[in-house]
Amino acid sequence: MKNTIPMRKIEVCCASLDEAREAQAGGAVRIELCSALGAGGITPSAGTIAAVARAEGLSIDVNVLIRAREGSFLYTREEVDIMVRDIELCRRECVHGVVIGALTADGDIDIGACRRMVEAAGGMSVTFHRAFDVCRDPHRALEQIIALGCDRLLTSGQQATAEAGAGLIARLVEQAAGRIIVMPGSGIRPSNIAAIERVTRATEFHSTARGAATDDGMRYRNPSVSFAADPAEEHVVRRSDRSVVSQLVNDVA
Repeated sequence: MKNTIPMRKIEVCCASLDEAREAQAGGAVRIELCSALGAGGITPSAGTIAAVARAEGLSIDVNVLIRAREGSFLYTREEVDIMVRDIELCRRECVHGVVIGALTADGDIDIGACRRMVEAAGGMSVTFHRAFDVCRDPHRALEQIIALGCDRLLTSGQQATAEAGAGLIARLVEQAAGRIIVMPGSGIRPSNIAAIERVTRATEFHSTARGAATDDGMRYRNPSVSFAADPAEEHVVRRSDRSVVSQLVNDVA
């Protein structure tokens, strides 16, 4: 059955130009460009940003994740300086937007750090990322994020997956009342997106849209050395796939 809710929009989390092309081919409206997805995502290299921003035939909106490192969202001034410079680079490359977030040691939105990043973004779109999911008071935080001028909030509803956090996401959508887009993300799949959509009444969704795992093609392998947390995953590749994106865009479970 085809989707009867044309408002549904899909953002795909991508780590490469190839994945960005897959997202576009599947019907996504936007990508979040990042690296190190296994660590929750960090800012991609300048070369990756430039390659995607300047790619011939790629017309999909590109938002770049701005996260200086893995780990918590409590940043030093020097780390905020780095993220501001990364945002300035994104402006020079004319990407559509950036994805930001920072917290205080007490789990509140770091207004000063986030304001610096929003100001650096200028006219670019700004999404507040899943730092929100580990903040102390989600309802107060939502109002602060709106006041900062962010266009969108990415959240799993302060749970491991958006499916588990759908109840809070629904309340956030109601509280936002159209002032900001609340976009569920984490564990969004073709098999559960329709149910999450019904509960939350969200219109935008964030997914890696991963296809089946494939082998990376390496024939020679040294069994004594592994750079993966799980050695069994050393040569396993999982990438965004246009067919999965298409299912997310069009199918109702």
